[in-house]
Amino acid sequence: MTRREQWRSVLDAEIERWSAMSAEQLISQLPDVQAYEVEFESRRYQVEVEILENTEKYVNVAVAVDDGSLPASIFPATSNFIRRKDSA
Repeated sequence: MTRREQWRSVLDAEIERWSAMSAEQLISQLPDVQAYEVEFESRRYQVEVEILENTEKYVNVAVAVDDGSLPASIFPATSNFIRRKDSA
């Protein structure tokens, strides 16, 4: 498995974790960029999560993963998802 494939596995897990939250939870958990490390298969990875958009109807969240090594980490594995807000 290549380095980027390993990153993708971590990214998929983090996307699953964050996308399980409601829009309200995401807004409260992500007032600023969240940066932290996770361990996957005995390796450490850096994760960054941030809200890209917070509109009346949805929240757009970006997740990025890398292993901290240069120059590969200049272009982390990234993805985003949209969580719709409850319409009341």
